[in-house]
Amino acid sequence: MRALIWLIGIFALAVGVAMIAGVNDGYVLVVLSPWRAQISLNLFIVLLVAGVLLIHLLLRVLTRTLALPSRVAQWRERRRRERAEKALYGAINALFEGRFSQSLKSASAAYAAAEGSSMAALVAARAAHGLQDQARYREWLDHAVEQGKDSEVARLMTEAELAIESRQFDVASARLAQLREGGHKHIAMLRLESEVALALGRWEELLHILRQLLKHKALTAEQAAPGLRQAHVERMKQLAADPAALAEYWRAIPAEELRDRGLLEGALPLLARAGCAALARAQTERLLEERWDSGLARLYAYCAESVDEARACLHNAETWLERQPRDAGLLFALGQLCRRTELWGKAQSYLEASLGLKPAVDTHLALAHLFDTLERRDDAQRHYRAAAERVAGGAAV
Repeated sequence: MRALIWLIGIFALAVGVAMIAGVNDGYVLVVLSPWRAQISLNLFIVLLVAGVLLIHLLLRVLTRTLALPSRVAQWRERRRRERAEKALYGAINALFEGRFSQSLKSASAAYAAAEGSSMAALVAARAAHGLQDQARYREWLDHAVEQGKDSEVARLMTEAELAIESRQFDVASARLAQLREGGHKHIAMLRLESEVALALGRWEELLHILRQLLKHKALTAEQAAPGLRQAHVERMKQLAADPAALAEYWRAIPAEELRDRGLLEGALPLLARAGCAALARAQTERLLEERWDSGLARLYAYCAESVDEARACLHNAETWLERQPRDAGLLFALGQLCRRTELWGKAQSYLEASLGLKPAVDTHLALAHLFDTLERRDDAQRHYRAAAERVAGGAAV
């Protein structure tokens, strides 16, 4: 459509010029002493237009000729960039495919073609790491350093990630510390920090990082629970020799984290040994009322510190027994609570019932201790031997 409009326009212009030229009888007198020349105005206009066009054409040719070296240089630069991009793409593709030798070769070509590229250097470093070639890995990291601050974050993240893969957690920690000093706290970095904190046993740091990841919705509660649980239990083990510090730590745990049954299972024995088990009693009862858990019910035996507390726990447990009459964990807890309140006959009945439903080392040991108290040495020795045999056979506690 546009071409048709141009064609019509040119045709109209030509017709107009022809009509004007037909009625124009003017002339132009050119005097250049001692010569004089007279030409028609129409011819003069044609010659003038032709001259202008010729001069314009000559100037364009001259300009293009002078610009030719620059245009050639631009073409070569464009070709060099295209080769570098193609080589880098090939290097990244080979890296993801696990073809580390090819990736290293292509990344080296990309680095050379681009006259130094931080991305090519980092891809080459990853490929060299995949080949377990530490010398070339360090060499390519040095090349990345040479590219300056623009690639520093990518380089430090790469070093930290690959150090974790190699289980060099101190190195990874140092690189992540450099990133933090630079004010960086993005999600990928926090994930790496959580791995380092877990490996190095930095439990309070791990708790802080996991809570940040939860806050930013980078982890679900289910994904974070195992790490939070392990961090809490390991930190409590560190505080086990100081009952006051252990109790203070337990009270400071957020309520939503205390809803983790696994945490209670790991923490209750530690609290019991420190004489602080009563702190977890209410939470244990609440969770058991919400959803029954035989393993957690078994640990309810640890929730009483005094005889009066043991009687209160025994009352609750006997109420649960009406709903769970054949639960081995609950019967074990009842037996232990009866031992605490010196109800020897009931203790024996509950423990033997638990043993009949689910043989376990700690049940045999509880019966052995009970029979020791009652001075029934033969029965005690029988259960000690049974517990030892189960341990030797690799049975669960």
